[in-house]
Amino acid sequence: MSRPDGPAPDEPLSHTEGAALLEPWIGPSSTCRGAVLAVSGGPDSTALMGCAADLARTIPMIVATIDHGLRPASAEEAAGVAGLAARLGLTHRILAWTGPKPAARLQEAARAARYRLLAGLARETDADLVLTGHTLDDQAETVLMRLCAGSGPAGLAGMAPSRVLDGLTPDGPTLGRPFLGVPKARLVATCGARGWPFVRDPSNADPRFGRARLRRLMPRLAEEGLTPERLARLAGRLRRDEAALAQAAASALGDLRRPQPGGEGPLTLDGPGLAALPDALALRVVGLAVASLRGEADQGGPRAYPPRLEQLERIVLGELLPALRGGKPCRRTVAGLLLAAGGGRLALSPAPPRRPPATDPA
Repeated sequence: MSRPDGPAPDEPLSHTEGAALLEPWIGPSSTCRGAVLAVSGGPDSTALMGCAADLARTIPMIVATIDHGLRPASAEEAAGVAGLAARLGLTHRILAWTGPKPAARLQEAARAARYRLLAGLARETDADLVLTGHTLDDQAETVLMRLCAGSGPAGLAGMAPSRVLDGLTPDGPTLGRPFLGVPKARLVATCGARGWPFVRDPSNADPRFGRARLRRLMPRLAEEGLTPERLARLAGRLRRDEAALAQAAASALGDLRRPQPGGEGPLTLDGPGLAALPDALALRVVGLAVASLRGEADQGGPRAYPPRLEQLERIVLGELLPALRGGKPCRRTVAGLLLAAGGGRLALSPAPPRRPPATDPA
């Protein structure tokens, strides 16, 4: 029975709670045509698989385990997931990350490979949804990591409950995180109460990795009031504000664009209009303009991301906007683009190739 103050932090999910969390994604009322469940064998994803198996089978579902090949036990753990999936009546696939592994930024490379393999399986099986077991604790750790990296509002918004997984196409499968508001301890307890065996990845406590080091700090931070719940709440608020800013910036970019002769040439923005915007909005407009030109130049390639916030702040706020607000014209290069401010406009065009260094005659 639920209490007025809510469930205990380590109380198992009831059948009703599990169904309520997953029903919008894969339940009878969802519009999903097929789902891939990303299950590593840890308690979070194991609880995801078990709760999903409880739902009425209204759509095709397949369980996927990525064998990164980084630990001797990884193949055995993947086989353990396959056994539990069979017991629950779910189809299972093991996807191997093959090829050389980088010596640096290993976890980042493994995450990219994991999502690439999951997106590939979704396309192969005509699934339009990939579900992961990310928890409230994961969200809190992500916010802390991005805070340490100096991220702005977009980064501190943390992980989105859903996003397009495949960055190569706008119609890629949706990545969903139905447990993003659930404490990890509740999912551990759920597995224990339901008899679902799970494993613990030793890399989660490996001090070589930044996330593991921050995880060890979380209890100390919670003693000072910086709990996972508050960090997750901060992410939600920033995500809400970020969405509003993104919408306003996209609208402003459309209003400020000026036509080019013949419809071709560099992207030009109205200088006085851009200069009149609040700095936060002007910064975002220029970032979107840069990203749009990079995307046009890299058609068929990976999704174009804007340059780092620190670089944009230094150039846009420190130089380009002052030039548009009455200062001297200036030209700066950002992400392979030339940004020229002056004459009542901001023009963006591909940067000219760098001249090779002069060499002494023989």
